[in-house]
Amino acid sequence: MKKERVLEICKGLVTFLIFYFSSYLQVIPIAIFNIDVNNYTTTDLAIVNTFTDLILVLILIILYFKELRKEFKTFKDNWKMNMDTAFKYWFLGLMIMCISNIAIGLITSLGTSSNEQAVQGLINSTPYLMLFTAGILAPIAEEITFRKGVSKIFKNKWVYATASGLIFGFLHVMGSSNPLEYLYIIPYGSLGFFFALTYYDTKSIYPSIIMHAIHNSALVLLSIIAL
Repeated sequence: MKKERVLEICKGLVTFLIFYFSSYLQVIPIAIFNIDVNNYTTTDLAIVNTFTDLILVLILIILYFKELRKEFKTFKDNWKMNMDTAFKYWFLGLMIMCISNIAIGLITSLGTSSNEQAVQGLINSTPYLMLFTAGILAPIAEEITFRKGVSKIFKNKWVYATASGLIFGFLHVMGSSNPLEYLYIIPYGSLGFFFALTYYDTKSIYPSIIMHAIHNSALVLLSIIAL
């Protein structure tokens, strides 16, 4: 295996490890805002999550700065075609996500996933902070990690997209005490799969970031309106 290929794989693995262990970055906002961890409120959690995600995004941008700058030029030069590709893939992912969520609801007693319930609780507590976190920071961090990072490891288009989707879906349900919740890997993973295809076809991470941000922001805004 060539040295360049080994370095690429290592960079992809490091990206994933940074994302996976980013929860340890919570000590920074806890110290800055002098938050009492023994009396943790939902608002405290939202603030900590936002600053943790912000630090994570900054780390990932530094790690991939040269590539992000190059891919921005690629996106700028072909933005109409890239966004058309991104929208079509997002729509396919959304359809599979909706259908699989309905199917899971019909065959199980699950209402929504634990992850979705946790996010909804944070939206109820700090709606506009969550709009920034879930609508902007999370898409940037997740697309760089699960699309760009995973692409360093898997080069075959379909293997890459499948791996990206499965890892993305699994991380959203990991740690659940109810085994049935792992069925939600399908709806979460479907979006991840098609976001990966977007990145692979456009050769730029920005189209998938934009569609991911639009998707998340729309869901958060709907939740805010429903409050």
